[in-house]
Amino acid sequence: MHLSGKPQVMVVDDDLSMCNFLRSFLMERGYQAVTLGSAEEAVKRYHAERPAAVILDVVMPGSMDGLEALAAFRKIDREVPIIVLSGQGRTTTVVQAMKLGASDFVSKPFDETDLEIPLANALKQRQLSREVASLREQLQHQAAHNLLFSHSEQMAEVRDLIERVADTDVTVLVRGESGTGKELVARALYASSHRRDKPFVKVNCAALPTELLESELFGFERGAFTGAIQHKPGKFEFANHGTMFLDEIGDMSFPLQAKLLQVLQDGEFARLGGKHDVRVDVRIVAATNRDLERAVADGQFREDLFFRLNVVSINLPPLRDRREEVPVLTAYFLKKYSVQYNKPFQSVSDETMRQFMDYDWPGNVRELENLIKRTVVLGSESTIRKEIQHGIALAAHRISLSQQPQAHSVGIYNGGANGHHGYNGHASAPQPAGRSNGSHLPDAVPPAAHATPASIAAAAAEAGNYSLKDISRTAAREAERELILRMLQQTRWNRKETAEILGISYKALLYKIKENGLDKAS
Repeated sequence: MHLSGKPQVMVVDDDLSMCNFLRSFLMERGYQAVTLGSAEEAVKRYHAERPAAVILDVVMPGSMDGLEALAAFRKIDREVPIIVLSGQGRTTTVVQAMKLGASDFVSKPFDETDLEIPLANALKQRQLSREVASLREQLQHQAAHNLLFSHSEQMAEVRDLIERVADTDVTVLVRGESGTGKELVARALYASSHRRDKPFVKVNCAALPTELLESELFGFERGAFTGAIQHKPGKFEFANHGTMFLDEIGDMSFPLQAKLLQVLQDGEFARLGGKHDVRVDVRIVAATNRDLERAVADGQFREDLFFRLNVVSINLPPLRDRREEVPVLTAYFLKKYSVQYNKPFQSVSDETMRQFMDYDWPGNVRELENLIKRTVVLGSESTIRKEIQHGIALAAHRISLSQQPQAHSVGIYNGGANGHHGYNGHASAPQPAGRSNGSHLPDAVPPAAHATPASIAAAAAEAGNYSLKDISRTAAREAERELILRMLQQTRWNRKETAEILGISYKALLYKIKENGLDKAS
């Protein structure tokens, strides 16, 4: 669909007179038309244009003919209607085109009705398919919505707030720990709004470096940078008249925050390399697991942008504060993944459920879902029960360690003589390249709360697990978590710098942060 609201049809034909005829033919019937003279150019421009349908000539010069272009289009978009034109009309060509996924075949020369009817039918069929898919998705989200908001008093309050603000255009900031269901809240706001028939576009601000995120959000013009061979609309343009969900907004770079502020204030922006502003009408829902007030105070987040985003704030409680939902969520995920993987698993044992209710769920609902998925796939509870036992025991040891005097802890990071820092006792910590033991580490994580090898072994024994492999795995995971958290704090949560210090890729660091449930409050 073109930004004007009219369906856009891409015409690919090397015959200039045919292109001109089809452009007039389409515009007379209320379509937008983009005409291209080569298959190679059409395939390159497909992502930028995103047509509602394609009219494609079979016989064309160059390194790619019409049938090869048809196959390439199908790899990019399996749903777009493609009507093939040919002056040959050979049965073998027709059969090959239909096998490759053509919606219809029209022989040249043709009457206007020969093309008008197949095109209208193809677009109508695509619209019906999209409506069915949209209804199916809405039903799935409605089921998840009812599940998330219907079984605890705290989440009922969240639901009431969603219902009060959903049908307005105010900006909403959704806050909560990782895995609490912030995207579900955003989708619930969208589903209950007057924009529900328009696009819902999600962007994870932490998943892309600043330069890529800017081009992803705002698009770019041809020649804006090396490799920009054609213009590309950004996510804001795709979300026009709809809803934009900006996840992990607290990780957006400072310069990009200024450009986002302009969109919120004026409803317009310029593409990268663009000379003119683009106007959009988009409702913004943002989410974060960071303390934005602290980020503002530390100069890492713009205060004016924070006020623009924080018109209405929805705070999601962690799963440990709404444990009454654990049995309901467990039953839902068991049913979901039993069907998905065709592996019936009726329920977990009473003992496992008791452990679930005692566990603090640092990864919240996402952690519970992943554990249930693994249970269904493996057909056994034994693995997850060991993990939960370890988690409960380690949490208990952390509490007991944090209550001990610092001087009595093993392997505590503290200040030494003459202001030098080091590790006391016999414990040692790996030092990343370029960092010395003299580097000061922030105090956000109490040193006494760190799980030591001795405490991990004691916790495992207390839980009745004497497997060296399990204990080693737990100790390694705990050490990795603590080191990543320390480096994040030392770099003031600069993830790119932290990844370089740790010698891993940026994406690997993001995965480990998510896997370990780390955030600024950790």
